[in-house]
Amino acid sequence: MIKAGVIGATGYAGSELVRILHNHPQVSLDCVTSRSYKGKKYSDVYENYRHNENIILEDENIEKMSLDLDVIFLALPHGEASVRINENILKNTKIIDLGADFRLHKLNTYESWYNVKHNCPEILKEAVYGLCELHRNEIKNARIIANPGCYTTCSILSLYPLVKEGLIETDSIIIDAKSGVTGAGRTVNINNIYCEVNESIKAYKIASHRHTPEIEQELSEASGCDIVLNFTPHLVPMNRGIISTCYANIIKNAEYVDILKAYEKYYSNEYFIRLTKNDIFPETKWVKGSNFCDIGFKIDKRTNRIIVVGAIDNLVKGAAGQAVQNMNILFGFDEREGLDNISAFPI
Repeated sequence: MIKAGVIGATGYAGSELVRILHNHPQVSLDCVTSRSYKGKKYSDVYENYRHNENIILEDENIEKMSLDLDVIFLALPHGEASVRINENILKNTKIIDLGADFRLHKLNTYESWYNVKHNCPEILKEAVYGLCELHRNEIKNARIIANPGCYTTCSILSLYPLVKEGLIETDSIIIDAKSGVTGAGRTVNINNIYCEVNESIKAYKIASHRHTPEIEQELSEASGCDIVLNFTPHLVPMNRGIISTCYANIIKNAEYVDILKAYEKYYSNEYFIRLTKNDIFPETKWVKGSNFCDIGFKIDKRTNRIIVVGAIDNLVKGAAGQAVQNMNILFGFDEREGLDNISAFPI
């Protein structure tokens, strides 16, 4: 049994962490913090926890938490984690950061895309990018894990085998992704209120979304060359879920069986990645509430392009579930521990 804490426990990703950790057989959830609700019972903030989670929300004291806990999850906006983390904290406990501060390897890339100064570049150098299926060995020995973004998790996993095996032209990649509104967080924003979102779909942050360099970083490392791609996110009127439709030119006259072999090479033993059958494509309803990433593809011989569709729950595999999967790897637990549930349908 390990002791865990969540900083920022009342946001959407934080509350999903609390839900998963509450049911994890190897974890004692000993500390949850909130600026807005400190002193309140967690079940007073989220009524669905009534009779189940009576832990009191505390004011944050990461130094004390680091002495008392085995792992701390940070569910905070970008720019905040790098202010809190230092060498003394990492000597005492493990950190899993759900924010963006430690995801990008290059300091100038982070600061230019996020328009904020990074406060501990020396720790940035040792942070492990926590995309579990790709960096499992590095995660095992990490002190600080940068939990990937939601769009990035779906997009990278969807394209990785094609890039790694050299099956597509890397300068032809286009990603069209759509997310539920929880991806924008729980803070009040007029663009995300019901009347603004319902009965509409919109593209946003075109050619400027901050997950773009994350996707380029990981796919560039996989391919061995610098990849620059188009990534366009859309907001759809649903609570949760992401679907990424990825396009690229095929090389080597690859057939369906060749592409399938590439995906099976990397994912056949990955429990949380499910490859769909031929001509069946992922839907967000089949992954909602689960840690699964579903992937399907189609070759368009008329245009010599491949279309890959990936789907995840943005709050689970795209945030809290992947964070717990990282924790499981870090502490030597079965990766399925606390995460082996089937999506509820209909919901």
